[in-house]
Amino acid sequence: MAKPFDLSKFRKGLTKSIEGLSIGFNDPTDWISTGNFALNYLISSRFDVGIPLGKVTLIAGAPAAGKSLIASGTVVKNAQEKDIFVILIDSENALDEKWLQALGVDTSEEKLLKLNMAMINDVAKVITDFVTQYKEVPLEERPKVLFVIDSLGMLLAPTQVDQFNEGDLKGDMGIKAKQLKALITNCVNMFGDLNIGMVCTNHVYSSQDKYTDDIISGGSGSLYASSIIISMIPYKLKEDEEGNKITEVRGIRSKCKVVKTRYNKPFEAVEVFIPYDTGIDKYSGLFDIFEKQKLLVKDGNRYVYTDKNGIEHKHWRKDYLSNDEGILDLIMQEFDKDAKVIINTTDGFVVK
Repeated sequence: MAKPFDLSKFRKGLTKSIEGLSIGFNDPTDWISTGNFALNYLISSRFDVGIPLGKVTLIAGAPAAGKSLIASGTVVKNAQEKDIFVILIDSENALDEKWLQALGVDTSEEKLLKLNMAMINDVAKVITDFVTQYKEVPLEERPKVLFVIDSLGMLLAPTQVDQFNEGDLKGDMGIKAKQLKALITNCVNMFGDLNIGMVCTNHVYSSQDKYTDDIISGGSGSLYASSIIISMIPYKLKEDEEGNKITEVRGIRSKCKVVKTRYNKPFEAVEVFIPYDTGIDKYSGLFDIFEKQKLLVKDGNRYVYTDKNGIEHKHWRKDYLSNDEGILDLIMQEFDKDAKVIINTTDGFVVK
């Protein structure tokens, strides 16, 4: 009589025979806010957070779209506030300490390790060596860690350096794209069951097809491998705090499209306002989301929100944009899909 198949023995044998194999689900448990409630929601279906550990998030866009401000500024600041250690890899030599500090980033060695690197293989070695040492630490003693690479587009393949030294810049024959794909793919596999995440920025170039979005540089490999992709298109912000049109340019109006996400419907977009004097406006974009969801109904020249108690709140559009009387806070609290208790604070939201 044949012996019954021993599934538990097979499972144990897998982990021994295949190095690095992880069995089971690795749903994110730690999340970081992008600094904007609407963008958070389009990524994660939650208003309070948008960037998960255990995954790779790619933020791509044209110059002056606000990529570095979000990735190397706001996300790093919000990660540090959750006791997540940040390793910031600067390939553009553009992230000045005073600029980061102005965005609220703690640049002390206890909170941040900033590395200036130009080579893809060097970045890969740093991350691989870190993960190897990280796994040697007992599970309960492992810190939460976020890698930020700003940017992928400025990283170089060894071939490019050799050609430059030889004075013969004839192209890398696709080697850079292949190495970037290998970098992102390996990071996705390494981080899956660890409290380590990654946020990368990248450049785009215009498509010759006017009906096609800008193309993210570095080949398609990083697009397939990344867990979350956000595309940013910059425009001039020529509105005041109440939504009135003005002639002065007071900041960036960045159209953020969530091209890829597993936590909400992809290809949704929101306009995030980044005034020069105050930084990212955390409430920008919420009005448009709530109007699209038909939570805000136009009544004459004003908009009505009916709360869960049946009470009607009637405001001008400018009052919603400025969050007059905390009306946007109220809608977020009642609209939260997971029915979590959201406590409004001066710095944002605490979810319990």
